[in-house]
Amino acid sequence: MTLRMRPSSSFLQTSRQYAALVGQLTVREVLGRYRGSVLGLAWSVVTPLLMLTVYTFVFSVVFQARWSGAPNNHFQFALMAFSGMAVFMLFSEVMARAPMLLVQNANYVKKVVFPLEVLPLVSIGVAVFHALIGFLVLTLFVAVTQGLAVTALALPLVLLPLLLLLLGLAWMLAALGVYLRDIGQAIGLLVTVLQFLSPVFYPASAVPDAFRAVMVWSPLTMPIEMIRRILLDGLWPDWLALGGYFAVSALVAVLGFCLFARLRKGFADVL
Repeated sequence: MTLRMRPSSSFLQTSRQYAALVGQLTVREVLGRYRGSVLGLAWSVVTPLLMLTVYTFVFSVVFQARWSGAPNNHFQFALMAFSGMAVFMLFSEVMARAPMLLVQNANYVKKVVFPLEVLPLVSIGVAVFHALIGFLVLTLFVAVTQGLAVTALALPLVLLPLLLLLLGLAWMLAALGVYLRDIGQAIGLLVTVLQFLSPVFYPASAVPDAFRAVMVWSPLTMPIEMIRRILLDGLWPDWLALGGYFAVSALVAVLGFCLFARLRKGFADVL
């Protein structure tokens, strides 16, 4: 596959220009991940189902946990926790791969005239594939256990700003990871910290007011709370807050693309 890349000042232009290539590489990577396994792609469905089953058993049977302010039903805590973990797993998969993305694909940098900026898009595509299966499992379980409100239709609108944010961060980390290999270790630690500083296993309302301002800065807080709001509470998103999150995410995406374009000239020399 030989492609000639024209310089672009817009990441949107890049996304449109190489959409078919991103799709092909995403499908190839998804299939390659399960190649040789007995269940194959079925693992992408088995994993979230198993996670939801474990959450339901541990939280509702063993701990008998109840979500503050939520209806006192058997599955509520498991659904709340699983919705938080679905967002976190999407975030962590992209962040974990981004710093070494170009290092692990050095052949594209050195040997082929290749649009390197599509590699973060591919990593986003793979993560989205697995995340959508998780959200499908969550949505079906919500529909069976408590009924699904029409507000669930807003799920793509809630996820879009998060994907833009992840794309910008992936471009930044992929570019910086070529020069600073320690970034991978630092990001792994940061992601672990964010798992506990974000409302993954607890509601944001449970955090004392003195610390809630810190939690707002977590990139996971808004999408987690919004997804619980539309899927589990049957309420429409806070459109003003979502619009602000989208604006910040778009800015991060543009800055990430610009940083990637600026640093890419030295990739081949370092790798």
